[in-house]
Amino acid sequence: MDIKQIQDLIKFVAKSGVNEVAIEEKDFKITIKTNQEPTYVTATVPNPVAQASQPVAAPTSTAPAVPASSTPAAESSNLITIKSPMIGTFYRAAGPDKPLFANVGDEIVPGKVLCIVEAMKLFNEIESEVSGKIVKILVNDAEPVEFDQPLFLVDPS
Repeated sequence: MDIKQIQDLIKFVAKSGVNEVAIEEKDFKITIKTNQEPTYVTATVPNPVAQASQPVAAPTSTAPAVPASSTPAAESSNLITIKSPMIGTFYRAAGPDKPLFANVGDEIVPGKVLCIVEAMKLFNEIESEVSGKIVKILVNDAEPVEFDQPLFLVDPS
């Protein structure tokens, strides 16, 4: 890598929200770490949005779909939304034969791995920054996700 490529990589890492990236080539290794903290937003999820997302969950999908009725609209105002820090592919487990990182109803604490987002052949573990109970998983396994896309709803109480 030349200095221009390294500068571009540093800019990309800073914008993506990733906490750490390591690249290793034949005779070259670079690790870039940031001190950025993920952004969390408390949001109200209205019922029409939840109903509109139901048809997306196809019955042939490998991940079980969570019914929209599992989160009453009155309770959703205090939920914390955990969002994707980058563009990539969302995975609920480390591999097809591995256990899922998190399920609806699981109690989570800061530092617990919730999922993996694969970006540019790098598998980035997404860790919780909050404590609470997972109320809803908003993305199916192996689906592409965008930067800042909601992944989980967590009840902090």
